[in-house]
Amino acid sequence: MTEFAIPAPDGQRVLPSPKISFEFFPPKTEEMERNLWDTINRLAPLAPNFVSVTYGAGGSTRERTHSTIARILGETQLVPAAHLTCVGASRGEIDEIVDRYHEVGVRHIVALRGDPATGIGTPYVAHPDGYQTSPELIAGIKKRHPDIEVSVSAYPEKHPEARDFDADIDTLKAKVDAGASRAITQVFFDNDLYLRYLDRVRARGIDIPVVPGIMPMHNFKQARNFVTRAGTTVPKWLDEKFEGLDDDAETRKLVAATVAAGQVQKLAKHGVDTFHFYTMNRADLVFAIAHLLGIRPKGAAKAA
Repeated sequence: MTEFAIPAPDGQRVLPSPKISFEFFPPKTEEMERNLWDTINRLAPLAPNFVSVTYGAGGSTRERTHSTIARILGETQLVPAAHLTCVGASRGEIDEIVDRYHEVGVRHIVALRGDPATGIGTPYVAHPDGYQTSPELIAGIKKRHPDIEVSVSAYPEKHPEARDFDADIDTLKAKVDAGASRAITQVFFDNDLYLRYLDRVRARGIDIPVVPGIMPMHNFKQARNFVTRAGTTVPKWLDEKFEGLDDDAETRKLVAATVAAGQVQKLAKHGVDTFHFYTMNRADLVFAIAHLLGIRPKGAAKAA
C-alpha cells in the first residue's frame, strides 16, 4: 500500500488522496428513496471507486436492490457493485440474477454467504438446491461471467461462526482461489485488530486488497446494537465518547465525525490508502471525513 499524508505546506510533496467506496442499502419507502438519492448526489462528486448496494436476508430486497443498481447505472457516472448472497435461492435463481445484472451492465458483485433468514445468531441453513458457501457462489459467478469482478467480506475479529482465526482465514483463501479480487472488512473500531489481521492474511499468501470498512456512528446506540450482533467489539473508550448524548443528536454527529476521521487518518499513517464507508444512506459525516482525508469533489479547485 502507498504511504499517505495529509497535504503538506511549504511546497512539500503531496501524495495522492486515498481511494474510497461507499455502501448504500435499497430504500423501502418514497421518502427513503428521496433520501438515498440526495445522499448519492452529494457523494458522487467525490468520485468513489465504486458504490455497493446491499441485499436483504433471504433475498428480501432483491428487486429493490436491482432497481437501485439500474438507476445508478442509468442516471450517474458511478460504478455500482451489487451485493448477492446464497440465502433463500436455488443455484438457478441466483444464476439468473447474475445474468440480469450482467445484462444491464453490472461488472462488480459483492458475493456473500449471507446471514440466516431467521436472523443473526440463529443457525445457518443453506438452500438444498443452492450454493452452499460463498466460495461456491464466487466460482459460479466467475464461471458464467469471467469479466465480473468479485469482492468478498473479511473479518478482523473473525467471523462469529468460525472455529478460530485459522479456519476463518482458510475461508478467505478459498474465496480468493474461487476468483475474488478484493476483500472488504466488517466494521471495526480498534485499528490494531485490522493491522494484526492484515499481517495474518499476508502471512497466508493472500495478496488481494483488504479494504477497511468504516462506519460513522450517526446513532451510536442503534449502531452499537447492530455491530455487536455481527461480532464487532465496541471498545469502552468509544462507549465513553458517546456517554450522555442519547438526546443530543447534533453533538453525537460531531463526535461521530471526529472518531471516524481519527480512525481513517491513523490507518492512513500506517499506509492504508483505500477505505470503504458504510454510509447508512447518509452523506454528511462521510463527506466531512473524506474532506479531512484531502478528497475534494471532482472538478473543485484545490488550494495551492
